[in-house]
Amino acid sequence: MDGQKWISLVGLANRAGKIISGEELSVKEIRNGKAKLVLLSADASANTTKKITDKCRSYQVPIRIVENRYVLGHAIGKDARVVISILDSGFAKKMLSLLD
Repeated sequence: MDGQKWISLVGLANRAGKIISGEELSVKEIRNGKAKLVLLSADASANTTKKITDKCRSYQVPIRIVENRYVLGHAIGKDARVVISILDSGFAKKMLSLLD
């Protein structure tokens, strides 16, 4: 990962209102075709990981694994978050370039 630049970008996307956090809301946005990228914490439960990865695979939404739930939550100024979905294609494209 490119340092911690992706964390700043997640924060910016959050302030722009282009992020949804939480498992159920993310699944809903994946189904609706609005999610452009999903970030999943490495310490998510097995059930959550399977559910989110299966949904992303079936709807062709890119998914990336990040360190842990606390890093993900901190990036959007909240407590621990296991899943966040980025709803803007510009933010998603830049995020993929930073994470890959």
